[in-house]
Amino acid sequence: MDQGENGRLSDDEFKEFLGFLKRFCSHDLDQWEAWQTTTPSGPVYINMTRGLPPGTDPSAFRSI
Repeated sequence: MDQGENGRLSDDEFKEFLGFLKRFCSHDLDQWEAWQTTTPSGPVYINMTRGLPPGTDPSAFRSI
């Protein structure tokens, strides 16, 4: 069932999303990006950076 912008991503949509995200990071991400979006549960803040945050163990991140 296609739920448009109102539902969860299907498995195929999520795989496609990850592919787009990886492509963005490979070709468009310079040093960092900071995004914000509104959701029914409140705002979500998204940070992407080419550097590991200080004091953060790399194992805290899930590889995509």
